[in-house]
Amino acid sequence: MNNPTSIAEIDLNPIPGKRYWNCDREWREEFIYFLIIDRFHDDKFRTPVNTSARAKGSGTQEQLKKFCGGTLRGIRENIDYIHNLGCSALWLSPIFENNDAPNPNSDKYHGYSIQSYLDIDPRFGTKQDLIDLVETAHQREMRVFLDIVINHSGDNWCYRNDLPYYYYQDWPFPFGGWRREDRPIPRELRCENYYHRRGQIRNWDAYPETQRGDFFSLKDFNNDDDQHGLQLLDILVKAHCYWMREADIDGFRMDAVKHLGELAVSRFCSAVREYSYRLGKRWFFLFGELVAGDDAINRYTGANTPTQVDNKTIYFGLNSVLDFPLYWILPNVIKGLSTPENLINRYEALRGRALSRGELGRYLVTFVDNHDQIGQNYKRRFGADTPDEQVIAAIGYVLCAIGTPCIYYGTEQGFSGQGNGDQFIREALFDLEDSQKSYLNQNCRIYQNISQIAKIFQDTPALRFGRMYFREISGNGHDFGLPWGQPCTLAFSRILDNQEILIAYNTSITERRSDFLIVDSTIHKNHDTMKFLYGKEGGVTVQKHPDPSNTSLFVQINLAPMQFVILQ
Repeated sequence: MNNPTSIAEIDLNPIPGKRYWNCDREWREEFIYFLIIDRFHDDKFRTPVNTSARAKGSGTQEQLKKFCGGTLRGIRENIDYIHNLGCSALWLSPIFENNDAPNPNSDKYHGYSIQSYLDIDPRFGTKQDLIDLVETAHQREMRVFLDIVINHSGDNWCYRNDLPYYYYQDWPFPFGGWRREDRPIPRELRCENYYHRRGQIRNWDAYPETQRGDFFSLKDFNNDDDQHGLQLLDILVKAHCYWMREADIDGFRMDAVKHLGELAVSRFCSAVREYSYRLGKRWFFLFGELVAGDDAINRYTGANTPTQVDNKTIYFGLNSVLDFPLYWILPNVIKGLSTPENLINRYEALRGRALSRGELGRYLVTFVDNHDQIGQNYKRRFGADTPDEQVIAAIGYVLCAIGTPCIYYGTEQGFSGQGNGDQFIREALFDLEDSQKSYLNQNCRIYQNISQIAKIFQDTPALRFGRMYFREISGNGHDFGLPWGQPCTLAFSRILDNQEILIAYNTSITERRSDFLIVDSTIHKNHDTMKFLYGKEGGVTVQKHPDPSNTSLFVQINLAPMQFVILQ
């Protein structure tokens, strides 16, 4: 049967006899692997390099501006590489048919320029390839999340005379015409009133421009709370529920949330969530790209978005968002370039929000690198000019701290791309010059260490569910305080019931440190032993404070430069 081209042609009743996959893990238990489909692996059988050294990835500047050949089948055939790293969830870049399909020389490899929401981009594969990939992942107890775009469509139509128009005083501009007679799909999207038609955004921080203007040549959907906006939203909801029905998808990462209205996001999430329950999928994960601070996070997540509609309906928004406030702080602390003060304050802000929002802060998706690096003209992977130890410590940190940890593909191999353009941080994990070679190297030192830490994360409930406290440190075993300078020993605990896991990291790149770290005095006793789970052999002895009036307990830990350790 041909792929549907209209919402009227799709069936959203559960597939007869099919048991949809359901997983009881909470979202904060996942370790997400985010990959760009075109850059992970192609369909060819290749031999991975086998060395403990890191790799640079493949592709020249010009090659990486276009399609490189990665496919859904290539992911499925190499899924054990991701599974063995310790990842329990896949986040796939957008899979739907983009403008210029099937031209391999197009620059739409990223997937964010969609012209058909009801078909897979042929350069990535087929609907069956997606179904097979999800089934293979589920056999390994792995979730699969799709990156979706409901803020805008591809460049599927033009303004009058096919000229570029730019946002001006919220004026709607005349519609020119559709670029193709048979696109966009579904056909219901071929209504000019479903688009804001305000021209390209010029001020990315001005409202309503950011929610009504076009992303460059990509055309902004009219997601307002009016007749046409509601009709559009219904189309987009059904188009995405179709993929949940067909492929048993486990979650959506929503692109460009800041450019959508809060009510549109809430309506979409509520409808998708209800459909997931209908299929028996109880933990469908809806998280968003929200490049903003905590005030915006509050507006788009949870049950208070919006607070009231027609005095009777509460719509539930996103489950989570990518933790950009942490991303703006953590990398420089790990590299010793900024003090821990802002990092510690970040968690104090989360603690305050938890008083009214439950455990929301524990569900934020945490990361140290991504494919966009929005706002930066010069792009740099976290691994650029960064020693292996710091890469390991950064991923170790997000695995051990509160949140849902996420790793950007290639980080586990030490990819270190940098330059003026996105292509520099989107290297291929398969060799574009040698058809026999890939960089899916499970013997890479960084990969091996991340895998070890991920195994501890999976085996240790306190690292998934525990409360988190930064630990006071001391150089003399008498005077303690939180670290405010660099270099320092950065330490925190995860505590669950009567179990404490202590994480410590030496931010210095040249000097050893021997510091005393406070531990929980209600869990430990003087002369207890805390054993190393990662980073060192043996253990350390719990000591009491030398001042008899001080009931604190602490351990002394010796750390080499950039050494990351976990103790219990």
